[in-house]
Amino acid sequence: MTRITRGLALLGACTLWAACSKSDNGSAGATTAADTSAASAAATPAPAPVMNDTTILGTLDALNAADSSAGSVAATKGTNASVKAFAKEMMRDHHKLRAGGQALAKKLNITPSLPPGDTLQSSASKWMDSLNALPKGAAFDTAYMNHEVAAHQAVVQILQSAQTAAQDSSLKGAIGQAIPLIQAHLTQAQTDQSKLSGTAAPASADSSKAKKP
Repeated sequence: MTRITRGLALLGACTLWAACSKSDNGSAGATTAADTSAASAAATPAPAPVMNDTTILGTLDALNAADSSAGSVAATKGTNASVKAFAKEMMRDHHKLRAGGQALAKKLNITPSLPPGDTLQSSASKWMDSLNALPKGAAFDTAYMNHEVAAHQAVVQILQSAQTAAQDSSLKGAIGQAIPLIQAHLTQAQTDQSKLSGTAAPASADSSKAKKP
């Protein structure tokens, strides 16, 4: 369960990337009593949310909705051809995944819901605000792809943990089918990210399986 919690926390942090990057540099070194108190509170981990089929379906629905919505913005505002193509793919694939999850929830007679206190939707909303506020151009393309890499890294972990936690066999199977697709999204996002930055893309997991001479 803690892996799911860490994954959700990472995703929430990623969605705030653009907003945080625009904070006032002059405040970087300031530390107040309130800051110290908040840091102490943050150091105490919150109890892991109860993950069951209801909250798993709710979490996945929110994740798919967030990535599909962000893709719709990037497909319009992106200027790099690869970024625009990737964004359109996110719109298509995550819309399809979301529809499949909703159909499965209906079949199982489950009303998907997020764990109590989850901030995924509010974080996604802030990220959408940041995307909409950013002007078209290279900075927008880079911000979007940086977010997509970090978000898909988190989602792969969430899916792997959710598959273990799921009780219904059909839900387990659906998650198992989604994992390779999300991993493919991550690989493509890393490739596009590296092209934008002019660096080499990270080696894939299969690179360790190179044929011996």
